[in-house]
Amino acid sequence: MLSLVIAESALELVPKEIQRHNSVLASAKRLDKKPSQILLDVSWHFAAMKGMKNEIKRGRPDLIHFCLLEASNIPIYFTNNLQVFVHTIDDNVIFLDKSVRLPKSYHRFAGVVEKLYSKGRIEEDGKNLLEIKKMSFEDLVKKIKPRHVIGLSSKGIPSSYHQLAEEADRDTCIVVGGFAKGQFSDDVKKYFDKTVSVDKSPLEAHVIISRILYECEKRIIM
Repeated sequence: MLSLVIAESALELVPKEIQRHNSVLASAKRLDKKPSQILLDVSWHFAAMKGMKNEIKRGRPDLIHFCLLEASNIPIYFTNNLQVFVHTIDDNVIFLDKSVRLPKSYHRFAGVVEKLYSKGRIEEDGKNLLEIKKMSFEDLVKKIKPRHVIGLSSKGIPSSYHQLAEEADRDTCIVVGGFAKGQFSDDVKKYFDKTVSVDKSPLEAHVIISRILYECEKRIIM
């Protein structure tokens, strides 16, 4: 089965070192939650995030929401030809069940993810719709066991959506960065068999995902 990993995603709870910052306390109060229970979001926590490690790659849960909506609302996903994983920048992995339908509203999505971090899983009728586990990118690749791992990066070998889809078979893992700025870390890149650049323009991750999955979809199920 074709795999998509949204890697080093800017999706995490507010880290301990900034939980007492005024901007974090204010947003936590507004949500009636503890600072440790809310998602890090640059829209609200910009001042608190200044100087944090990997600052430019963090605090964009909205980006991951877009990516997941693009990946889980298309025929290749509905027909069980695609599995999607979210690897976060703090080394957690979110697993999606095939029957999950994610909220279209970002605020509801954020609430679901915050609950997921708290409970470890979101269940319905005895089924884990979403599950989160502490897991590195290396461990995720070992679990998927793909034949090829292809990373998408602006610094990769020039290619195209069509060419990548031609190369990708059912045992391929395609990796897209789940961050707005920056590059993959060495800890992730070293597991790529190939790194390609599919567009001359610096498009956002959800746009890249929609275009490449459409090309793969045409080959696999059309």
